[in-house]
Amino acid sequence: MSTDKIDIPGLLSRMPLFSALAPEDLAHLAAATREKRLQKGDRLFQRGDLPKGFFLVVWGQIKLAFTSAQGNEKVVEILGPLQSFGEAVMFLDQPYPVLGEALADTLVLHIGASAVFDQIEQDPRFARKLLAGMSIRLHTMVRDVESYALRSSTQRVIGYLLQLAESAPCAPKDGTHSVELPTSKQVIASRLSLTPETLSRIFHELSDAGLISVQGKHIVIHDAARLAEHD
Repeated sequence: MSTDKIDIPGLLSRMPLFSALAPEDLAHLAAATREKRLQKGDRLFQRGDLPKGFFLVVWGQIKLAFTSAQGNEKVVEILGPLQSFGEAVMFLDQPYPVLGEALADTLVLHIGASAVFDQIEQDPRFARKLLAGMSIRLHTMVRDVESYALRSSTQRVIGYLLQLAESAPCAPKDGTHSVELPTSKQVIASRLSLTPETLSRIFHELSDAGLISVQGKHIVIHDAARLAEHD
């Protein structure tokens, strides 16, 4: 992992949340921003830690999760480049209800709370962008709860694969989509509220049905329309 210093003001200016800010405002935020480089498996924060700002992912992946008293882990969210997190607990001034851990070598920026509050007072558009980001995350979580409650295990997996297909950078060839699982099957299973064994069984069933092919993290969806109709 590179140890070169990064251009924090330049990086902030390329983030959607900060794209409309004036150079002097970016400089103010940059002065309160610190970079944090993590290796796979490093903890960014523990459940119960007090927030002092919020985070932006530059590259890599962060999982947000909590563990039960028995040691079982539930992944709440997987965050990638240009995604922010931690805004809500920053505003509430409450401890983190989850832990944050790197799923790969990762660079995050931590923006200090005082600079964020100063910017909110100066620029209502910035406040609206923050609210929009938190609202999108809330709606996503509501859809997740609905999915877990109303959809079968197989439907959850199919929905996840189709989401990956929609966001894949390459256009489908001959009606097929090639996707890469962004993290381990164990983490994905937890994110979908499944056991790893159940996820593997569903992959085998979909493969036996000729709907997908699985080679490690590489999955080929042979017919997205047929897969969407499968139950």
